[in-house]
Amino acid sequence: MAARRGTGSTGGARRPAASARGVAKKPGRPAGAGAGAGAGRKPTRKAEPPAADSQPTGPLRLGAIPGATPGKWIDTWKQRMPRNDLELTPLDVATQRAALTTGEVDAAIVRLPIDRDGLHVISLYDEVPVVVCAADSHLTAAEELTEADLVGEVVITPLDDVLGATVAGAEEPRFAAPATTADAIATAATGVGVVIVPMSLARLHHRKDVDYRPLVGGPASTVAFAWPAEGASDLVDVFIGIVRGRTANSSR
Repeated sequence: MAARRGTGSTGGARRPAASARGVAKKPGRPAGAGAGAGAGRKPTRKAEPPAADSQPTGPLRLGAIPGATPGKWIDTWKQRMPRNDLELTPLDVATQRAALTTGEVDAAIVRLPIDRDGLHVISLYDEVPVVVCAADSHLTAAEELTEADLVGEVVITPLDDVLGATVAGAEEPRFAAPATTADAIATAATGVGVVIVPMSLARLHHRKDVDYRPLVGGPASTVAFAWPAEGASDLVDVFIGIVRGRTANSSR
């Protein structure tokens, strides 16, 4: 009986020792940690991509006609889509539609009228027409002009004209039409005539030797945003939302 008690006592002493050796084999395991829910959640967190990773890829190719001012929308794009570049492509009004239909650009700020077949078009704003004249012209004495003020004036119309303005009683130039609006304004600077253009073009081609005045009742020019009706990318959808004033959290 004494021997059996001794054996039982010895066995009882060995079991804690074995348990201690078992723990010693796993020194990196924190006390109390198990293969429970805490360990299982780590791979799940790693698998979750950052919100920015869900953004569509590739640059947005945005076309813009002369005089367009997309700066505020581009600034919003940079804030909202920091991982997506925006490539701004200058366009001529004469080739704006071709750039959209051939895929040269994904979307564009255009000047109306434009053939809308196969396009979606959103009108953005109307531009005030102005009369550009020499800085020392008598026309600059007024704050604004009417067509009556242009009777007898030589009205220069460039080949890239976007307004098609006509003035009853105005004089036809006795020289060939300038190729561009910039050339026409340079000619007006010499005092031989005036040019009627949207205000943005007067500002774009401003010179120290010319000035301009609003033309009351003159033809306005509408600036619009256009994109192909088929195959528009997710990036175009994002820019449409920016143009329409939607916030980053707004639904379409």
